[in-house]
Amino acid sequence: MRLLRNILTNITGRRYAQVHDVQIKYVKELGPGTRAANEAKTGVGMEEKNVFSHPLTLHSTRPLTGFLRTGYCESPVSDAGNHSVAAIVTNEFLDFSAARGNDLRRAGLTDGCKWCLCVARWKEAFDARTGDDDKKVPRVVLSATNKRALEGVTMEELRRFAVDGEGR
Repeated sequence: MRLLRNILTNITGRRYAQVHDVQIKYVKELGPGTRAANEAKTGVGMEEKNVFSHPLTLHSTRPLTGFLRTGYCESPVSDAGNHSVAAIVTNEFLDFSAARGNDLRRAGLTDGCKWCLCVARWKEAFDARTGDDDKKVPRVVLSATNKRALEGVTMEELRRFAVDGEGR
């Protein structure tokens, strides 16, 4: 990627934006860009379950979140980072994450944004907390948190920072 960017810069004299984490999917049978198309092609979406074994609820479309950028915290097998925790980030968490090499502000996140976090980063903040009121640990929307989050954290840990109830 760096080589291509250098070549383009040398040829055109322009610098191009660097894009990360972009996936473009097209499903001919159902039309491009539709949620139904992505679900049919990838097997994710409404079939994926939250931590209560119910269908995932939408987490955020502003900003558009999720590994697949559908607004849901879907976590297919191709998601090695397991972006399954439906979180509401705080300035304290953004500082914490940036100090560990992942500055989410560069993705446009600010205090109060909803984002599908890697379970390992959420757990790292949880383990570094000074108490249950520590804003370093983002609050969690359990109904939008993928069941795969339980591969890295316990339900009890998630519940301590949950903003929603027992899963309706």
